[in-house]
Parts: sequence; structure tokens; C-alpha cells
Amino acid sequence: MTATIITILIWICALGSGLMAGVYFAFSTFIMAAFARIPQAHGISAMQSINVVIVKSLFLPLFFGTTLIGLFLAGWALYRWDQPGAVLLLAGGLVYALCMFASTIVFNVPLNNALAAMDGASAEATAVWTRYLKEWVFWNHVRTVASTLACALFIAALAA
Repeated sequence: MTATIITILIWICALGSGLMAGVYFAFSTFIMAAFARIPQAHGISAMQSINVVIVKSLFLPLFFGTTLIGLFLAGWALYRWDQPGAVLLLAGGLVYALCMFASTIVFNVPLNNALAAMDGASAEATAVWTRYLKEWVFWNHVRTVASTLACALFIAALAA
């Protein structure tokens, strides 16, 4: 029974981290580039709207749920170190929690909060938007790679 529950949790983490990787990939590869091409006030307004909507969507339960389950699996892997795939589970949970979750909380969220306070048409917004496009996108690349790597590690753990 425990093996079945762990397998289901690994599947949830593999799918959750894969979905998150897809969201972040879209922002890294074309959404933010499109926002940078349009007038500043429109780009800021679009991103402000996304930041309001995203926290009221299924993104948040997926974001937190995958993180919590990944950390649980990392702890389980330490407890059951002799089990096949334990190293992969530990790595997947830690990569996801430390590189995706922590970077979001420490870097992306504060940048989102600073952007939320801006009037996109103000002169002050130019510096904030320029910084946002550089720093937020960099940390989003980190989240994309971390989520993709975690997904691969969880899949490898299932195969083990």
C-alpha cells in the first residue's frame, strides 16, 4: 500500500513540475519578449493583470502542492535510502524546492510586488520595468530549468 501511495505522489510531482516548467518556459521564451516589444504602459499593465489573476487560479495549488509533495518525497527518500530511486527523489524534491520555489519567493515575488505598485505611464516605471524585464526573466529561466530538471528526476525515480 505504501509503495502505491509513494508511486502516486511521484507521478503527481512529475506532472506538477512538468506543468510548472511549461508555464515558466512560455514566459521565458515568448511572453516576456512580447511584453518588452509593446509600449511600456501596456506591458506593465499586462503583467500586473497576470500577477493578479495567477494567484486566483489553479497555479497556486499546483505551485505549493508540488513543492510540499516534493519535499515530502525528499524526506521519504532519506528515510528509505536503500529503496530504488531514493537519490533521484531526494534530488528532485530539493531541486524543485530550492531552485524553483525559493527563487520565486526570494526574487520573482518581490519584483512582482514592486511592479504592482507602479503606474505604467509614470517616468519612475521605466526603471522598474527595465529592471523587471532583466531580473524577473533571469530568475524565471532558473525556475524553468529547475522545474524541468525536477520533472526529469521524478520520472527517472519512477523508472527506477
